[in-house]
Amino acid sequence: MTVRQLSLPELADACVRLGVPGVGLWREPVQSYGVEATAKLVRDAGLTVTTLCRGGFLTAAGPGERAAALADNRRAIDEAAALGTDTLVLVSGGLPPGSKDLRAARERIADALAELGPYAEEHGVRLAIEPLHPMFASDRCVVSTLAQALDLAERFPAHQVGVTVDTYHLWWDDRAPEQIARAGAAGRIHTFQLADWTTPLPEGVLNGRGQIGDGSVDMREWKGYVEAAGYTGPIEVELFNEGLWARDGREVLAETAQRFVAHVIR
Repeated sequence: MTVRQLSLPELADACVRLGVPGVGLWREPVQSYGVEATAKLVRDAGLTVTTLCRGGFLTAAGPGERAAALADNRRAIDEAAALGTDTLVLVSGGLPPGSKDLRAARERIADALAELGPYAEEHGVRLAIEPLHPMFASDRCVVSTLAQALDLAERFPAHQVGVTVDTYHLWWDDRAPEQIARAGAAGRIHTFQLADWTTPLPEGVLNGRGQIGDGSVDMREWKGYVEAAGYTGPIEVELFNEGLWARDGREVLAETAQRFVAHVIR
């Protein structure tokens, strides 16, 4: 999504040229290009698919809507397995229309995980609950903190359900470091994502993720938190930003790699 203006073949080629070894994919472009065709494309390029985004949206109250959500998540698990990634990122879903009951919505997520966890395990895929910033709680994700995500995940085996640590969504929470340690001790950090926090936020707020180094987040500090918790997996950069999407995608990818080295590695 950081360079969604690139086609999948262009993305694969740009990653190879820059020495980027892995890519987190989103379902919509994968479905458009074809799941098996995408799997072959990245395999032939020598790339690893780090994660697939996204599953989730599991808070609907109606039986028909819930059945449809479960079916879509099973398809997402199938797609992840076909792409060769072991991690499906979940954005859990917001409040159903007319509802104000956050607790009930979170319980419906747990009910869905009870069904999806074993199915994911059968396919060699882990589910990674991603807590989103509280500004998204009403319409996109009722799981707002890492503690809430872990409270859900810990009802299930770690090889079935874990969490996503995303700097954009968690940087403000002074309890996040201790929750990262909690997640790491249980082997539940399934992916680590970076984006910076810049203000003012754009209208609609969804596409306001800043380029690494442009905002308020100390990326090196957050890398230290997850490493101290035992995480050794890939680090993804995930930027939703209209300004970046309007630029040449190869240029943006090269800039992102440079920022990663400057603000995360060094």
